[in-house]
Amino acid sequence: MTTIARGTFQVDLKPLSTSTGADGNKLGRMSIDKVFEGDLVGTSQGEMLSAITATQGSAGYVAIERVAGTLDGRGGSFVLQHSGTMHAGAQQLSITVVPGSGAGALTGLSGTFRLNIEGGTHSYELEYLLP
Repeated sequence: MTTIARGTFQVDLKPLSTSTGADGNKLGRMSIDKVFEGDLVGTSQGEMLSAITATQGSAGYVAIERVAGTLDGRGGSFVLQHSGTMHAGAQQLSITVVPGSGAGALTGLSGTFRLNIEGGTHSYELEYLLP
């Protein structure tokens, strides 16, 4: 049976490098630092690679972040993998727990992470399974 953890998070993105090709496409790299509250209490650190195309409203990104803390009272860590695209302003985003990345009391964790940004507040839903 899956469980859904909910809460909010603060995120700090910092540019690490950027390059623009002759085609007008920009490639960027950023650090990610988050602080989670709610059913997941902890922090994460990671990196994001992005491509912003010369076409307005089209872009893509991938990211990996290691989350450490407690999930519904169980301490440990796990890794999230992001893959996102935007085409003509329409977004597609997939964030999943990397299989086998759970450690401590989160060993065996699997799941999907959904985020929402409303009024400047970042919230999450982590739908997960633990053995």
